[in-house]
Order: sequence, then C-alpha cells, then structure tokens
Amino acid sequence: MCAASANACRDSSLAPGAAPSTPLAPRWPDVRSLVGDLMTREWIDVAGRARPERRPGTVARTLLVDGLVAGVREFRAHPLFRKIVDVDPELLLPYVLDRRGASQEALLELLAEDLREGHADGSVRAGHTERQARSLLLVVQSFALSLRTMTDEEDPDLDGEALLAELRTILERTLTP
Repeated sequence: MCAASANACRDSSLAPGAAPSTPLAPRWPDVRSLVGDLMTREWIDVAGRARPERRPGTVARTLLVDGLVAGVREFRAHPLFRKIVDVDPELLLPYVLDRRGASQEALLELLAEDLREGHADGSVRAGHTERQARSLLLVVQSFALSLRTMTDEEDPDLDGEALLAELRTILERTLTP
C-alpha cells in the first residue's frame, strides 16, 4: 500500500462527518479495497506496538497475555476503529461473519509465533498451535469489538478496565499448562 495515499485516506476518513468508506485513491479498484488495506495496515501497527519487548526472565505466556490485553485496549482506542464503529460498522461484518482478512491472517501468524515460544519454555499448555491461535483471536476479537456493549462505566466492577482484567484472567487460565 502506498503510505502517502493510505495516510491521506486515513486522515480523510477521520475528518468530522466523513464515513470511512468515502475516500478513494486511484490505486484501489473500489472503496472496500482501499479501506480494507487501510484497516490491515493500521491493525497490524496496533498489534506490533502492543507486543511487549522480550525481557530476560519473563516467560512467553506473560508477554503474550500482556500483549493481547494491551492490543484490545489500543485497538478500541484507535481513531479509525472508533470512526468505523460509530459511522460505518458494516465494514467490519465480513471479517466477523464471513471470512478472515489480511490483518487477521497476520495476527494469527504473530499469535502462533508467541504460542510456539510458550510451548518451548513450558509456560503455555501444549496444544495444536494454529487452533490455539485461532481460539485466542476469537476471544480477543470479541472483547475488542463488543466490550462497550457489556460495560457499565458507572460501576467500577463492570467498567472497561474491570472487563479487561477479566480478559487477562481468561487468557491466563486458558494458556496455563
């Protein structure tokens, strides 16, 4: 993807009153292709930033869980995600209901890499790596896409941070040998 075109698309999409599917650059055959490429670039960037650096003495499971929880938090705060959810949520439906997108494929590769490290250091329960990666992505996608439907910001036991703490518990218990 041409970075300048994608950045212009992102900036245009985030403008007040603009729908994320509005801008179109000549490189893409249609709006959905353009927005799909933009989402892929942005979501992979979020995932990369959320992954903690390897630290001596820290097991892979800890890094994986920290990265997944941080990723959900950062993804939900991302301006493009917020704009899509508020203005054109139908853009996300194919990736939730029908097929995996390029960003999901890339995320699965990252998850599988982290799971293999966890298998090797004994911090992640043994299992079919690709199945575990897909299952983890299903869980974190659910939190990323639907968290706001389950929060009650008036109740600290049910606010976004409390539910992200619950996600951490779910992930730890799922992955612990």
